[in-house]
Amino acid sequence: MKLRRHLHGGLVAVLALTCAIAGPAPAAERTSFKVAWSIYVGWMPWDYAQQTGILKKWADRYGIKITLTQINDYIESINQYTAGGFDACAMTNMDLLTIPAAGGVDSTAIVMGDYSNGNDGIVLKGAGKKISDLKGQKVNLVAFSVSHYLLARALDGAGMRERDLKIVNTSDADIVAAYGAASTTAVVTWKPQLATIVAMPGAQLVFDSSRIPGEIMDMMVVNTAVLRANPKLGKALVGAWYETMAAMSGSTPAAQAARTAMARASGTTLPLYDSQLATTHLFSTATDAYAFMTADTIGATMDKVRHFSFDHGLLGAGARSADVVGIELANGKTLGDARNIKMRFDASYTRLALDGKL
Repeated sequence: MKLRRHLHGGLVAVLALTCAIAGPAPAAERTSFKVAWSIYVGWMPWDYAQQTGILKKWADRYGIKITLTQINDYIESINQYTAGGFDACAMTNMDLLTIPAAGGVDSTAIVMGDYSNGNDGIVLKGAGKKISDLKGQKVNLVAFSVSHYLLARALDGAGMRERDLKIVNTSDADIVAAYGAASTTAVVTWKPQLATIVAMPGAQLVFDSSRIPGEIMDMMVVNTAVLRANPKLGKALVGAWYETMAAMSGSTPAAQAARTAMARASGTTLPLYDSQLATTHLFSTATDAYAFMTADTIGATMDKVRHFSFDHGLLGAGARSADVVGIELANGKTLGDARNIKMRFDASYTRLALDGKL
């Protein structure tokens, strides 16, 4: 199964294109919308919603049409969304900040799908058993991805900095082979590659995303101008999401059949898909998602993410501080420049689902 985190290879080109956009142009009321997604354990429910007619059912309820398109390359899906090719796209919180938001495209997260709770990890080979053993070593990972962020958070907890080691940029497709090389002593990656590496002789998992719960979020993001002009799109997407969550949750034959379909569509088996779900904190109910979206902790997380992004040059060459991009939280608070809000968390649609008002 190919997961969603990749190097920001197209970031510079996208920023060059989107920085020319002064702000989101007023959007008109419409009846047809395009949504992009890529294969990842927590985003397979979108494909299932489409294949079973759940998505169409909710779109029909609001008199609209939603075309869901799978993009094989995750970052390319965000690039196309940022350039205006899609009205909505599945992405992580860090990628929302560093690509569309940093590029000037006002975007709103309306579905909090899950957070990584062990899907991402740091592995040492041989005698190393703790983060401090990374000192002076080369560490293979996808640079500027959430693997990079995970490493930075682990180092911070151990009183270390990136200058204490050497990062070797390695694609997700090559990370397993890289770990097998005699010269490699440490890698940072995600499942299923992480599971493959941990099963190898001498592998020591010394840190994983369960140590920073809630920080690597997977969401459905909508262009803010489009959403404001077309709230029916938000209602349909959220309604379809929670109906799908209900269909796949639990151990009933129907739920297992739903997850089997998702596993098959992502190129794996039900046991392997369920093993990835086990380290994914899936927000299967609107109650849980709403509580998470409106909690103060999400602001603390985004403060860490925006400073990491600024320190690594991911907020644009002209960014003078982490405040350059304003972030509006679902609890009404803001981070950064309140005059330049480009990233938003909106829990109002989840609240409608929670109250049974969709």
